[in-house]
Amino acid sequence: MKNLKLKSARAALDLSQQQLAEKVGVSRQTINAIEKGDYNPTIKLCIAICQTLGKTLDDLFWDAT
Repeated sequence: MKNLKLKSARAALDLSQQQLAEKVGVSRQTINAIEKGDYNPTIKLCIAICQTLGKTLDDLFWDAT
């Protein structure tokens, strides 16, 4: 399932996939794969992404449906 919440949070801070990737220490392709729903990140990476974007795990990675 696509992670549109991550993509939206990244875009709200005017960060490219490359910029976010550099901040959390992964490749742009990894960020792209997470947003497309093709990759399930580790909890460590999820936390790093959340800290960088100023969001919680629930905000970006929890689907209440």
